[in-house]
Amino acid sequence: MAALRSLKGMVGIVTGGASGLGRATVERLVQQGACAVVLDLPTSEGSSVAKELGNQCVFAPADVTSEADVKKALALAIEKFGRLDIAVNCAGIAVAMKTYNFKKDLPHSLEDFQRVINVNIGGTFNVIRLAAGEMGKNEPDADGHRGVIVNTASVAAFDGQVGQAAYSASKGGIVGMTLPIARDLAPMGIRVLTIAPGLFATPLMSSLPEKVITFLAKQVPFPSRLGHPGEYAHLVQAIVENPMLNGEVIRLDAAIRMQP
Repeated sequence: MAALRSLKGMVGIVTGGASGLGRATVERLVQQGACAVVLDLPTSEGSSVAKELGNQCVFAPADVTSEADVKKALALAIEKFGRLDIAVNCAGIAVAMKTYNFKKDLPHSLEDFQRVINVNIGGTFNVIRLAAGEMGKNEPDADGHRGVIVNTASVAAFDGQVGQAAYSASKGGIVGMTLPIARDLAPMGIRVLTIAPGLFATPLMSSLPEKVITFLAKQVPFPSRLGHPGEYAHLVQAIVENPMLNGEVIRLDAAIRMQP
């Protein structure tokens, strides 16, 4: 029987790792004895996050949509820690815009729509395809396992709200590519999963007015609150540890189903 895998001694790269779900994941990896590369924009808090976490963590300033940037970040992981076992895609952006604003006689900006698709789908895929190449160099364990990739979608992929055409499309794209990529990489022993979080207490959410946050929290069946980023990070750990999890999208949403 294959044992659950331990994070101790593993090396992970986390996009969007300087804040929110990504930062919580970086902290969890280090806490569990893994090494972590924080991949985030040069303007992010990535450098201070890495310093705070010590020798097991480094910062790689990068844009996920840039092939050169992501290659440099992966090279840094190999240079500092010698291998790559885990890639977690948390980087993403959102816009709130109706398909057509009839009051202003204004269609949704095509540029904004394409930017969200490019960052959320294109950036995620860019990291997956390049990280897989590094994981493929690992010696397989007794189960044939070489690595694991975890992506971040959203319940908006299934229950998109008014103004979320671009965001929901981008997260639906991540959901849609999870299984085919898992099948693509299965022969190399690389697993691919996606987490679809519900309402979480992230910097994006905390920018909303307090009364809006309180209202949203009440929509969550149980527990009736926003999720903590640490709960997302805990699921990442469970995914890494359990070798039978593969090709699946896991909702982490306290049973919420968003209503229009």
